[in-house]
Parts: sequence; structure tokens; C-alpha cells
Amino acid sequence: MTGSTLDRVEVHVFRTPIEVPVRTSFGTMTERAAVFVRVEDADGARGWGEIWCNFPNAAAEHRALLCADIVAPRALGKPIDDPVALWAELDRALHVLRIQSGDAGAFSAAAAGLDLAIHDLRARKRGLPLWRALGGNDDSPVPVYASGINPGRAALDTVERTRAEGHRTFKLKVGFGEETDLGSLRPVASSLKSGERLMADANQAWDVATACRMAPKLAEFGLGWIEEPLMADRPTAEWTQVAAAAPARLAAGENVRGAGAFQAMIDSGLIGFVQPDVAKWGGHSGCLPVAKAALAAGRIFCPHYLGGAIGLMHSLHLLAAVRGSGLLEVDANANPLREGLLQDLMTVTDGCVSLPGGQGLGLEPDLKPLAKLRSLHIERHA
Repeated sequence: MTGSTLDRVEVHVFRTPIEVPVRTSFGTMTERAAVFVRVEDADGARGWGEIWCNFPNAAAEHRALLCADIVAPRALGKPIDDPVALWAELDRALHVLRIQSGDAGAFSAAAAGLDLAIHDLRARKRGLPLWRALGGNDDSPVPVYASGINPGRAALDTVERTRAEGHRTFKLKVGFGEETDLGSLRPVASSLKSGERLMADANQAWDVATACRMAPKLAEFGLGWIEEPLMADRPTAEWTQVAAAAPARLAAGENVRGAGAFQAMIDSGLIGFVQPDVAKWGGHSGCLPVAKAALAAGRIFCPHYLGGAIGLMHSLHLLAAVRGSGLLEVDANANPLREGLLQDLMTVTDGCVSLPGGQGLGLEPDLKPLAKLRSLHIERHA
């Protein structure tokens, strides 16, 4: 099947308040936002993607406008039979704008969302589930973990709730000070049942001295990994010090952009768990090669994700396509922009989720129930 061209791009922004804020070491989310991208080709086939927009809170509309007014016009009317080639062309074209604007992350996320939608469209046209279109051949359930667990007394309550929902692996947020961090982890670690695992995510909170002091204190918890103990842009020498002090392997990647940067991370041997975010940089075109490179080097690929339903489904398909021993990140916090679209998809059973049936994502988002939450809708045509 050849000759497909991109004819239409729609961008939708949704916002909704949440009852319990989502806390990280660098900020608090008091509402959830999502930017969904819908594309059509000249034959009317469609696909869906998502643009990462968690921080800052105002990022959603900005990134939607970047996608609609700068990224989409460079793709409309062009062939989409080879999404990887189109993404590479867009990546080159946007490079000067990333530098000139100082807004590299926003441009990368806008291009990633479009890439995801185009891959979904192409898989649907080929009559394949997306994971198979990406090269996968294993339809067994995918391991998952409950993520984004707030610190403090609520941590154990959240673990108990998500355990009842089927989770067997949990990741707590740290970086709030030694007393809070250890006080959050200790009761959760004590509650773990046979076969359950625990990880910690510092969200770039520590400098090298703090990380080297805190990491050994985490040894009592038997952590599966320690995530982002340093800011992503710290030099290799600092990551080497922390890796030597840490009682568990390090995880990072959600704040890395560019194939070269990921390859350097993989080659360093300091990061055991490589975590690109398909909605933040690269889409499938950029992240699939990173995942394969990580596995080839003996690292574990665990896609980062903490957003709406569409990006979560894309992350599931990417992990299913490459497999390895990685887990899918599933946000433990309430998010109507996730649950409201997934419905009964992504049900967790004994720590795993089954792959959806159907073509492409296996999800046809019904945005009508979210209409009152939509803050922006833009369409662009070839």
C-alpha cells in the first residue's frame, strides 16, 4: 500500500482539576492536562498521538499551537508511508527553531505527538496492531508497575489500593528530604509480599553530594532501581560517583533528547534502565531504535510515561514490540483524561496487562464525554 499523504491534523487540549495533587520534588500538579493529536490521510484513514505537557502547567496550549502552526504545516501534504523518514525530515527542519527559540523540549514533544499519530494511522491501514507493525511478534501480557506514588503516609495506602487493582510492582517518589523519603519507603517495603518489587524516583532532586549520601541509606529497601538521582544534564563523572554509591541500578532517560545522547547513556554502562518517553521526544521513530540499542547492550528498556490514555497506549505498544524484561509505567494517580478514554482497557491482572485487540492502538478515543474539559481545538489541512 503506497501513496498515502497527510491531509489533516487536529490538536485537542483538555484540562481537569484533580482532588489529590500529584507531588514531585520539583513541583505539584493540581490539575491534569493532555494534548491529543488526530491525523487523517487523503484516504480518510486516521491515527492518534499525544504530546507530553505535564510541566509547566501552561505547556499544554503552547505545545498544541506549536504542533498546529509549525510542525504540522511541514508535514501536511507529504507522504507518510515511511513515518521514520518523515520524522527525520521534521527533526532536521525544526533544529534551527529549537535553538533560536530556546524551546527545544516543546518542539520535540510536538513532533513526537505527530509521529505517534502517523504510526497509528499506518498500522491501521496495514491491518496490524501497532506493536506488530513496529516489529513485535509476542502477544503475551506486558508487565506493568504502579508509578507516581506520592510521599508520606498516603504512600502505603496507594500501594495497598494498586495492589488490590492487580499491581505487583510499585515506584515511590523521593527527593523530599531524608526523613520524608525514608518514612515513605519503610512501611511500603515492610508491606511487600512475595514476588513484589519496589523502586524509587528522585525526579532529579539531588546534587551529587546528596545522592551519594542518600543512595546507601536506601539499601535496606532492596530497590529494583533508583531513578534520576541527578539532573539529567549532569556530567558523566557525577553519574559515575552515584552509580558506585547506589545499592541498586540507576534508571534515567525521560529527560534525554536525541539519538546521540541516548547512545552515550547506553554506552556509559551507568544506567541499567533506559527510559525514553515517546510523547516527549522521538515518538516511535526515535524511541524504537533507542529501545533496540538498549537491549542490544544488555540494558533494560522501560518506557517512561505519566499522561493521558493515548500516550500510555503508545508506550504499551512500543514495549510490546521490543520486549526484554522491562515494565510499563502506569500512573497510580487519578486522571480522567486516562480512565475516561481507556474504559476497560489496561486492566491489570497479576502485575500484567493484555495487549488490546484490533488495528493500530486498539483504541478509538471517544472525546465526546470530555467535551466540557476541552480548552482548545485546532485543525490544519493540506
